[in-house]
Parts: sequence; C-alpha cells; structure tokens
Amino acid sequence: MTNWLEVDTYAKEWIKEAGERIKKSFSKKLLIETKSNKNDLVTEIDKATEEFFIQNINKQYPSHRILGEEGISSSIEDLKGIVWIIDPIDGTMNFVHMQRDFAISIGIYEDGVGKIGLIYDVVADELYHVVQGKGAYMNDMPLAPLKETAVEEAIIGLNSTWVTENKRIDPKILAPLARDARGTRSFGSACLELAYIASGRMDAYITLRLSPWDYAAGKIMVEELGGKVTSLRNENLDLLTQNSFFAGKPGVHKEIMEKYLHNGEW
Repeated sequence: MTNWLEVDTYAKEWIKEAGERIKKSFSKKLLIETKSNKNDLVTEIDKATEEFFIQNINKQYPSHRILGEEGISSSIEDLKGIVWIIDPIDGTMNFVHMQRDFAISIGIYEDGVGKIGLIYDVVADELYHVVQGKGAYMNDMPLAPLKETAVEEAIIGLNSTWVTENKRIDPKILAPLARDARGTRSFGSACLELAYIASGRMDAYITLRLSPWDYAAGKIMVEELGGKVTSLRNENLDLLTQNSFFAGKPGVHKEIMEKYLHNGEW
C-alpha cells in the first residue's frame, strides 16, 4: 500500500528545493538551446532541474517511473504502476526573457489515475497542490469548489495563435469565443493557467497542442475542484501523447463545447 502522505511530503520538499536552485540561477548567463522550433527553448537549468527530481525519486522510490519533458529519464509506453510526470520549467520562454511567470509541475499517477499534483510558481512562491480526494490548496489556503460560469463572465486562457491563420484549427471557430468572453489571457505557462482556473483567477484554458507534462498536475487539481478537462473534441486525454486541450469550470466548459466547438464536430 502506497503511503501517499509520505510521497506528497517528499514531492513538496523537492519542488521547493528545486525552486530555490532555479532562483539562484537568475544571476548566471544561461546556455539556451532550441528543440522543435526557435520558440521551443530549453536551458541547462531545465535539464538540471529534471535531473534533480530523477535522482531523488530513484533514490527514495526506485520502483516508480518518470516521464519528464527533457527526456532525461527512460521513455515509458504505459502508465502502469506509479508514474511521476514532470515539467521542470513550464514557461521556459518566460524564464529566459522575464525570470517570472514560469512554474515547476509534477503530476503523480497510479495506473493512469491522478493521485498528487503540484504546481510551484517559483518567483511568486505560490505552491498549488492537491491530493486526490483531499481538496486542493494554494500554499496553506484551501481552494473552493469551482462554480458554474457563463462565457460572457469568463476570463479564457487563449493564445492569439488559434484565432489567426494556423495549421491546426480554422481561426473562425474560436474567434467568436474571444469576442464573447469577458476577456482572454495568455500567460505562456500552461500549468500556471490551470492553477489559475483552480484558484478562481481564470475560468477556462484552450490550446490545440499540449504535452502531458504541461497539464498532468493541473488536470488533477481542476478535476478535484469539480472542473472538466478534455480534448477540444470532448475526448478523454491520452497522458502519453500530445493532445488538444480544454479545461474549464463546469458551466463554461459545457457552453463552449456546445456553442463554439459543436460538441467536437468542428
């Protein structure tokens, strides 16, 4: 039987220590590389942070497996057993250019079921955390269950890419949503946008392309508080592949899916 309280305690200790390591790097000159394109950045701090988690997890929990963004850990093809899904720095472009609006994200799953989620806004020192069935918190403050919200009253996380010419969706589909919502935002860190839904700062987040490590923790958090997380075609997400992604408070998720996405038949 897994002692989830112990796992949660270790994960919080490690994520705070990793945050301190990242803050100490601010005065150093970064070695910056690109991955899939010029805007897909990775630094030696991303890699070192992921390696920090891998070493600690392997030492304390050698039977647990790890799926990390930077691919330092061995690749996995299923979610059997306990799997840590880690993004060492979500929002690397923000980290490089602004030294803020980035976070460390850890989602811990057992046989594909989310058990623990942690999102740490390093600069703001805000740790969003959840243990399945025990509520979600920001630092020591409990987060309230999510209330139904209408689009006209909603702040939607939506990058302008998806309402301009792109290869993934006709921009005419989401443009009316951007017009009808109270406002749109794009913070450049998916896990922070999910933390903001959980904490009531935003009401929904939509993107056409997101990897499991970007949302693994936030998915657990939003669902714990009564929100809904799916693909844009209203499908369950595959935590081993890249997906379109849609998270929102219960009312706004339903309204957007029916009125703007036509229940996934766009």
